[in-house]
Amino acid sequence: MLTIDDWEIRSVVNGSVRLDGGAMFGVVPRVLWQREAAADDQHRILLTTRTLLAIDRSSKRVILADTGCGTKWAPDKAERFAIEFDADAVPNALRAAGLGPEDVTDVVITHLHFDHNGGLTEWTDERGGATRLRYPTARHWIHSRHLDHAREPYLKDRASFLPEDFAALSDSDQLAIVEGDTPAPPGEGWAWFVSSGHTPCQLHPVFGSGGTKLIFIGDIVPTKAHLPPAWVMAYDVQPLTTITEKRAIYRRCLDEGLLLAFPHDPEVGGVEIGGTIDRPVISRVLPL
Repeated sequence: MLTIDDWEIRSVVNGSVRLDGGAMFGVVPRVLWQREAAADDQHRILLTTRTLLAIDRSSKRVILADTGCGTKWAPDKAERFAIEFDADAVPNALRAAGLGPEDVTDVVITHLHFDHNGGLTEWTDERGGATRLRYPTARHWIHSRHLDHAREPYLKDRASFLPEDFAALSDSDQLAIVEGDTPAPPGEGWAWFVSSGHTPCQLHPVFGSGGTKLIFIGDIVPTKAHLPPAWVMAYDVQPLTTITEKRAIYRRCLDEGLLLAFPHDPEVGGVEIGGTIDRPVISRVLPL
């Protein structure tokens, strides 16, 4: 566990997925990226799916950022991506903190790609029927422009958005819309950072208001292997924008001590970085 101001922060591994290594590293040659991420016989690399859990007991705020792949997978599609999902991972982490799923006050949706937020919903009854929110009493934060994009995605990225993952959210009273490029903080001790290189208006929570802050970096930097600024994904809709966003984040890391929490790294939940903007290095692995 990492403590920042009044926040208790944990990175909870809720499952795993395997995606094509070439797609995950874009134009980076395999001879380079395979030193960092081993591929299987289908050229897929292992990625964990992580939920960031942040608890402020003084304000009774319990926040989840991202929910993993979820349970709504037919066996053949789950096999295609080697999807594993542990529906008990987050409840167990909450129980270890003396809480339960009913105590979750906020769910932050970085973006609606299936590997990040397929777990927002579950089937109400039969597979293929109606869905319901997994955390029905929590406010669900999403950027308005990203929700619009998920409903009408580009041809390039439409396979990453599954309508059943967020259909129940669109009509819910628990939907909390974020607007603009520099949104106002949603509450005491946390704020937003918005990026658009990977997907339009990816929403990142930043925890802490004093000398130490942590950002759930989402798919700007999905794993520690993606730290080099030019190592961006073929999945990114604006890869040059991702590079610019990475360098801006690293400047804050070096100047302000901003810490990074990863969504997909199989080994570590987050890091402190040193080095330079163009050659960042891990100076400390966080106790997440």
